[in-house]
Amino acid sequence: MMLKTLLLAASTLALSGCLISVTDTERPRPMAAMPLAEPTSPPTVHGPIHNDTAHHTLSRDRLAKLDAVMKQYITDGKLGGAVIQINQGGREVFSEAYGWRDREAGAAMQEDTIFRIASQTKALTSVSIMMLMEEGKLVLEDPVGKFLPEWQKTTVAVAKEKGGYDVVPAKRPITIRDLLSHTAGISYGAGPAEKAWRDAGVFGWYFADQTVPVSEIVAKMAKLPMAAQPGEQWVYGYNTDILGVVVEKLSGKSLDVFFKERLIDPLGMVDTAFCLPPEKTNRLAVVYSAKEGKAERAPSPGKWETGGHIGQGHYAGGPCKASSGGAGLLSTAHDYSRFLDMLRQGGAFEGKRYISRNSVELMSHDTLVSAPYQAGQGFGLGFRITKDPSLMGNLGSVGDFGWGGAYHSTYWVDPKEDLTVAYMTQLIPAGGLEEQAKIRALIYSALE
Repeated sequence: MMLKTLLLAASTLALSGCLISVTDTERPRPMAAMPLAEPTSPPTVHGPIHNDTAHHTLSRDRLAKLDAVMKQYITDGKLGGAVIQINQGGREVFSEAYGWRDREAGAAMQEDTIFRIASQTKALTSVSIMMLMEEGKLVLEDPVGKFLPEWQKTTVAVAKEKGGYDVVPAKRPITIRDLLSHTAGISYGAGPAEKAWRDAGVFGWYFADQTVPVSEIVAKMAKLPMAAQPGEQWVYGYNTDILGVVVEKLSGKSLDVFFKERLIDPLGMVDTAFCLPPEKTNRLAVVYSAKEGKAERAPSPGKWETGGHIGQGHYAGGPCKASSGGAGLLSTAHDYSRFLDMLRQGGAFEGKRYISRNSVELMSHDTLVSAPYQAGQGFGLGFRITKDPSLMGNLGSVGDFGWGGAYHSTYWVDPKEDLTVAYMTQLIPAGGLEEQAKIRALIYSALE
């Protein structure tokens, strides 16, 4: 207890020298102008593990192995910091913060640290679409062009053997179901027509630097050749951003307002938003990049490089114009765990129903008919699904479902074990770091 008290006091003092500080009348100063504090050693001791296994099936001793592994990643400099929260039966059984929120400033990671969750945003957008379905505003087989006219007729780029590509009409309209399952043939700009997408200024998942609404960018996409025919391949891309625009069109509200009114506020996700409020700037985790086995501070704001936007980004201070349903939210492990518990309970949480049990079951079952996916896994309406752990090559339950984010965060829900897991960190690129697989193995090996 004394160790934890000392650590909390030390981290509070460290905040005064952190790279971003805000007062009621002052915007954040540029990072380069702020002094750096040199930490003496990583804060890997956070007191006793916060878990209550008296009424659950997770072993306290085995969870200690997870704790030790995470501390070692911090000590070895492979991770800047992370937060893990495990809930079972709706109760928090493990919650720990590791390492640094801002290593260079000596600011320790805290359990309420705010993270860029990128593609974990997709889950909220997918749930929003199911809400609208349950209100009779759409059906899953509706063509997207029914709601967004520019999408009524689309084209596909077909690569030619000797280079270049032909543009052919899509064999059928893209449907809402195609977008939810990522079988619409829409990439993040990659494919035979990549140059055309880049020339149009549409490439990659990052929207935080955009000065126009996502709807304007989505309208431009419709005129470009897609990477595959609808329904034939699993292609990861702008699908959920398009769904976010559909939510706006059918609800008559911006996506940020819809999220806030229908999910974020009712679920008590008090630190989840598309744009970081100034008073919370000193809680935002710093982004690191894996280089030669070590986590190095990413530049600010950074730029698009192979695989992603590498940098601190534009989440604090704007422009805050593009609410990306595919990759835009900020959140905490605690907030996101509340959302996951709603899914675990079949669409209900703390006495309020958000979507029906049948909708959650549909979302969390494999919907891929002919499109191939990864061994032992399938994909539902917004989530990766475990079909056979032995083929997947790691521990898990048949039917557990989840996804992750570009900054190397991940989550899953396991209805069989009554379990939810939220793992938050900020590492891009991750350089092949294998801690996610270890976290999964160590959690499942702790089940009695």
